[in-house]
Amino acid sequence: MNAKVLSIFCLFLFITPFFIHGQESQIRLLNTSLEIRVNERIQLEAEVQNAEGEILPDTVVFFSRARRSLMVSSEGELQAIKPGVHTISAMTLGADRIRQDFEVMVLFPPITRVDWEQANDPFYVGTTLDLAFDIRDSLDAVRNIEDLTIRSSDESIFSINEFNQLHLHKVGTAELVVVAGTQLFSWPIKIIKNDATTLSMKVTNPSSQPIKTGDVVYITVSAEDRNGQILPDMPVQYSFIAYPDDQLGQGSSAQIALDGRFVANHSGKYSIIARSGAIQATLNISVEPRRVRRSLEVVGKGIVPDVKTSDLWVWEGVDGHDYAITGTWGARGEAFLWDVTDPSNIHTIDTVQVDARTVNDVKVSEDGTIAVITREGASNRKNGIIILDVTNPSDTKILSEFTDGLTGGVHNTFIYEQHVYAVNNGRKYDIINIEDPRNPYTVGVFELDTPGHSIHDVWIEDGIAYSSNWGDGVVVVDVGSTQSADMPGAGGSPNNPTPLGSYSYPSGWNHAAFPFKSESTGKFYVAAGDEAFPYGLDTQGPNRAAGWIHFIEFDGWDNPDEVARYQVPEAGSHNYWIENDVMYAAFYNGGLRVVDVSGDLMGDLYEQGREIALFLPSDPNAAIPNSTFTWGPQPYKGLIFLSDWNSGIWAVKLGDIQN
Repeated sequence: MNAKVLSIFCLFLFITPFFIHGQESQIRLLNTSLEIRVNERIQLEAEVQNAEGEILPDTVVFFSRARRSLMVSSEGELQAIKPGVHTISAMTLGADRIRQDFEVMVLFPPITRVDWEQANDPFYVGTTLDLAFDIRDSLDAVRNIEDLTIRSSDESIFSINEFNQLHLHKVGTAELVVVAGTQLFSWPIKIIKNDATTLSMKVTNPSSQPIKTGDVVYITVSAEDRNGQILPDMPVQYSFIAYPDDQLGQGSSAQIALDGRFVANHSGKYSIIARSGAIQATLNISVEPRRVRRSLEVVGKGIVPDVKTSDLWVWEGVDGHDYAITGTWGARGEAFLWDVTDPSNIHTIDTVQVDARTVNDVKVSEDGTIAVITREGASNRKNGIIILDVTNPSDTKILSEFTDGLTGGVHNTFIYEQHVYAVNNGRKYDIINIEDPRNPYTVGVFELDTPGHSIHDVWIEDGIAYSSNWGDGVVVVDVGSTQSADMPGAGGSPNNPTPLGSYSYPSGWNHAAFPFKSESTGKFYVAAGDEAFPYGLDTQGPNRAAGWIHFIEFDGWDNPDEVARYQVPEAGSHNYWIENDVMYAAFYNGGLRVVDVSGDLMGDLYEQGREIALFLPSDPNAAIPNSTFTWGPQPYKGLIFLSDWNSGIWAVKLGDIQN
């Protein structure tokens, strides 16, 4: 059997036969060792043989469970997406079915550019420099320094150790040589005399006084000669000694970056050491506990006893009362309307039922008159969205059903300025005009062109769309932004969505994104959340998730930098909301987490004692009794509303700080 294979990466295919017990026939791939380079097209040839080596007239189909790394059609059209060793499977369709697995090793494309970031710095004899490169491959993807071979043309002048550090031994000139595959790059290094006699250190721009755990402290160091002249760009290496307040054997006490930024995870005293060549300096600081922990009380709850609850949205109605809408998962296609004006007496006031198994997402327009619910698992396979009139939530009316081009299912959606952004079939988002909600129509589409691309969610702030694209990470798109000097748009619109930037990370778990500007620092971040179920998902019982929230600082759209994380060891993240430098995060089996995200962010926010409160919703009358699986929170009028997959809707309130 012949099958065309398309690969955008270098790829090797090795046969690893797998036989069903007692099976004598086998699938044989005739291309026993294949090398496929960028944009090259080849054909696989497969046949079925019996024990005597005779060719059998059987049909072979292909599939792969590594869909984010390899795409393969049943006919065998294969596309490699991510580097690594992955598996595809071949199976016959005859009465005696045979299945065999084949290992696919996908290699990175060749490196084509290496820029040495320190090439124009002065080089002082006796110092050590941590090498920094901007490394790009033929697809303009960023690569790691581990992909390079680095050497000195004269090791008596300078040498490179196994940690990619440059040791400058004596005055003179030699070449720094970098080899990347078949590419060679080189730079001359002129080492000059080192007249430094002293180092001075000081703390600049601490986020608070006294310094608390989680506060980022900036250390600046200057080198001077015996005449007090400052020597510019003297390379400095940092370390610290921790003297924690307790002896409980805790993990990492602090973190210090190459540029001198320091953050303590635990309270105590710290000696920060700066070294340059043979001279060093020490700075001592004290760090106090952050002390942000607050009590939390349950104000009210609306238990859903027979189906699982999905997302929620809380809003003020046109009548001045407060309402919420929640979806349902894997059930009867219902959305519940709640009166939450008295949060101690949350109760349903209406139910909307549509042809679906799951109403995954619910959103309400800015003016509180229109709601949109998503639909998956419709009996006629026409999924799409349902547009509701919620002017009177106790008598909700269906205004229209929109399925044009959306029959594959809509998982998430967002309403912004009379447009619905509907995540379509996990591949793209369609932009739908709802100025007349009875007659919606599509005006734009945004879809990536990367191999095997997929999408889970989209969120809109100030005319900028932040979509969560699993392996492709967070993608930022202008859909009608207001121009700003610090984060300018690109003239996009709903009819012309225009990309601005993106950021991805290795796990490929990017599930949600929430943009926010720090009120305390003015810095702009996108919080990118994971979703993963490495232990499986049981729809009938308790579950455990994995993953965390990545904090990405954007200094311009083309310069993202992941600076911090919030990771709960025993649970995984889902949806979250950030307001007034506080994050409200649903961590599935880890419940609701309220987190202080004020000030500069660096390192592990969980370890830094930034958690303000924790709540684990559970109820004996819930769909899954006495089990927490929190889906999503929303701060609203001094309360925190949240939906829990197992139990329904809750309202909780933060109390006083606990010393």
